[in-house]
Amino acid sequence: MTSRTANGSRTREPDWVELPDQELLELRLCDLGLKIEGSVLDDRISRLYDELEYRHLRFRPHFWLSEEWFSPDGTPGIAIPFFLAHPRLARLERKMMYEVEGGSEAWCMRILRHETGHTFDTAYRLSRRKAYREIFGRASEPYPDTYQPKPYSKSFVLHLDMWYAQSHPCEDFAETFAVWLKPRSAWRVNYREWPAIKKLEYVDALMQEIAAEKPQVSSKEHIEPLKTLKKTLREHYQEKRDRYQVDYPNVYDRELRRLFSDRPEHAKRPSAATFLRNHADELSSVVAQWTGQYRYTIHQVLDEIINRCRELKLHMDRSESAAKRDALAMLTVQTMNYLHGGYHRVAL
Repeated sequence: MTSRTANGSRTREPDWVELPDQELLELRLCDLGLKIEGSVLDDRISRLYDELEYRHLRFRPHFWLSEEWFSPDGTPGIAIPFFLAHPRLARLERKMMYEVEGGSEAWCMRILRHETGHTFDTAYRLSRRKAYREIFGRASEPYPDTYQPKPYSKSFVLHLDMWYAQSHPCEDFAETFAVWLKPRSAWRVNYREWPAIKKLEYVDALMQEIAAEKPQVSSKEHIEPLKTLKKTLREHYQEKRDRYQVDYPNVYDRELRRLFSDRPEHAKRPSAATFLRNHADELSSVVAQWTGQYRYTIHQVLDEIINRCRELKLHMDRSESAAKRDALAMLTVQTMNYLHGGYHRVAL
């Protein structure tokens, strides 16, 4: 089987492309034989390089495939998750996690700009500068397992979901860099009345200062590259799903009984569990847009709600449109309760 690459040339597809999911999951990551070259990532990295060129920046980060997005300490490069290198694996990722992080071009570019901020921080040892520490904080601060953001704060730029700049000083810098780098972002206008404008102005001046300088750290090392990872896809997704699992107590019975009914006269109407299951993808998609949480996490919250509806033997007692509206509000509230309880992914 052959396909065309981004530049139009033909390439032979891997043997695993037509395997059913259950067989594909048994393959080891190191045996996938994936490369960035010839994938859609080629064009997106080239676009990033063009943005750096436009800013007259000399340094260029290097890239490799791994399990997830990250820029390691001491290495000014970027690991890209393997599933972005082939559409068959992107489909598997969506099935297993309900979304593909960086799957669209716009989303991918947002993450690439963010991670590039980390590589500049590393390459030029920017976090050691006194002004950096005064503006963003100390890079030596421990990374939190969770954090509780302040959604209305104007001291931080908005770039990735979930007010990610608030999670750590290094993430604050990377997010600020990403907003600054994005073409036509109009940051001077959009942030002119925000305290965060001082951070953007600092990054703007700093990048002009180091633009033509040779980086102080030039390692081209690949950390945890795909070819060294012996776990199977099944093991990979088990670990990933466990990481975003939500263990929810049954604290919302009263709310469920308000939205649905356990009265005998409604016993022959459709069950609440079936209704929610039929609309799960639509509900989780909307809540993901509103809250920025992983769809997998939202699905876990929704699964708990569905299971509780089944245990309480709840049924519909209103129109489908009204029930959908109320269910959407409830799921949003429960997801935000999860967030503001102090929990949030630290993924990049």
